[in-house]
Amino acid sequence: METRSPVGGGPQQGGPPIPSSVETEDQLLEDLEIPEVVNIDFEIGDNVVYPHHGAGQVLKKEVRKMFGEEREYLTIKILHNDMTVNVPADNAERVGLRKVIDEEAVKKVVKYLTSGGTEMPKNWNRRFKHNRDKMKTGDIYELAEVVRNLALRDGEKGLSTGEKQMYVKAKKILASELMYAKNMSEDEALEWLEMTLTEGAKPKLTPAERKASAKKATPTAKAAPAAKAAAAKAVPAKAVAKKPAAAAKKTTTVSKKPAAQKTAAA
Repeated sequence: METRSPVGGGPQQGGPPIPSSVETEDQLLEDLEIPEVVNIDFEIGDNVVYPHHGAGQVLKKEVRKMFGEEREYLTIKILHNDMTVNVPADNAERVGLRKVIDEEAVKKVVKYLTSGGTEMPKNWNRRFKHNRDKMKTGDIYELAEVVRNLALRDGEKGLSTGEKQMYVKAKKILASELMYAKNMSEDEALEWLEMTLTEGAKPKLTPAERKASAKKATPTAKAAPAAKAAAAKAVPAKAVAKKPAAAAKKTTTVSKKPAAQKTAAA
């Protein structure tokens, strides 16, 4: 019996068997199933990150009745843009709400910020969409990659007007989370981020750490003038010790002169 290939080729004898490695449609659909979201219990005072907006703090939890249904809502204050967001507590994880990273994750962020750039679309429209999609994920490492790539491109070829605005916004969103993770003010977090981008992978001190190190160095600076003062006091003592010796020499010389005169008279 003659069969035809599935792609419209010529006749085939018997037809090849379908390889067992080829995935069926049902298997592909199973791979696309969305994993179950694990609910995180957010509490008042928690520092959280809302995707594409930045980090903030949970101010309150309250039950509201909307559309005839009672639901618990989280009220979140985003500091860097002075925005208040209300998120249903049972839907928080699905919209990407998460807790702020810890100090260990900050170290990983620094590696992303200081490594080489990744390849981006050459067309600025596609590049803009590419970076915007990364920012929408709410993943801090994706955000750090956007900041790094835009920083590198700004230094090499410059940015379009839209990309400049995106670069400023991306840095503010990233700094808003670093502010909580490193216990800094918003301005200090931005300063720390700029230093990390410009100076590379060298360890960066936070403004608070720089102040602490300056205080430790202050006693050493004060010790130097004290040592000089002690040395200055010691010098006159030596000079006083030498003066009697010089006076003794003069006395000896005076006593010898009369003896010499007597000999000449004899």
